[in-house]
Amino acid sequence: MGRILITGGTGLIGGHITSKLRESGKDVAYLSRMPSHASRIPAYEWDIQKQLIDSDCLKDTEAIIHLAGAGIADHRWTPERKEAILQSRTKSTALLHKLLKENKHDVKTVVCASAIGYYGYSNGEWKNEEADPASDFLADVTRAWEDAEDRLAETGVRVVKIRIGIVLTMEGGALKELARPIQWWAGAPLGSGHQYMSWIHIEDLCNIFLHALKHEEMEGAYNAVAPNPVTNEEFTKAVAKSMNKPLILPNVPPFALKLMIGEMAEMLLGGAKISSEKIQKTGFEFRYPELQDALTDLLEYN
Repeated sequence: MGRILITGGTGLIGGHITSKLRESGKDVAYLSRMPSHASRIPAYEWDIQKQLIDSDCLKDTEAIIHLAGAGIADHRWTPERKEAILQSRTKSTALLHKLLKENKHDVKTVVCASAIGYYGYSNGEWKNEEADPASDFLADVTRAWEDAEDRLAETGVRVVKIRIGIVLTMEGGALKELARPIQWWAGAPLGSGHQYMSWIHIEDLCNIFLHALKHEEMEGAYNAVAPNPVTNEEFTKAVAKSMNKPLILPNVPPFALKLMIGEMAEMLLGGAKISSEKIQKTGFEFRYPELQDALTDLLEYN
């Protein structure tokens, strides 16, 4: 395989994927707004708003991993932030489409990030890749994102969309935020606690992206979630157990979450039970299929 070009390479997931690719001997390059800041990895400039990109990034590139997008939970969902979340995904993908359409290239595969937000929130009903999209904010964003990603196939490349669940890592994200109050004996399930959390260990997620690069039969959408989702209450208790901390407070009421983080509370109070069957049928094996094993690995040294 030739070089792998990554968008969003300096982010949490991109950094882990980069390490795995380099450990296996692969050449990696980034698309970056500030290529001079990506010192250890060759980087090429792109400007999503101006739809400008350095076409030299295509030289020797055989595959693209497309991760770019503004963080969903980084700020409150003001109208401006919602627009940034949407445009960072659709415009970056449109720029890749322009790049591949207007330039000669040897790119065979584009593996794109997506999200299980596509399915919306459900009450314990299993959702697989054939399910219809929901109609809330995150579902609308994800559907528009995937529509843009599907257009990449017009340039002759194989397109794989990885619908990412709740990523477990102590470097950021949900696990770190949930573990912090538990550390200080202030942890508690959120809302009813009955909402499902479809999670995945960061290592399994990165391995799914690499699996998609290698397996040419893979096309379309695949859920990147562990085979065994749990409720928020089960998740919270498992984290507390792994940290040897008690849970002594009552559940956090929905109104309190809404006061603290506004509309984003929907993500925490809603849940979805997502199937991993399709990715497993491709031969992918999860290293961490059970939550307690994943937590033991991630929390042991923290």
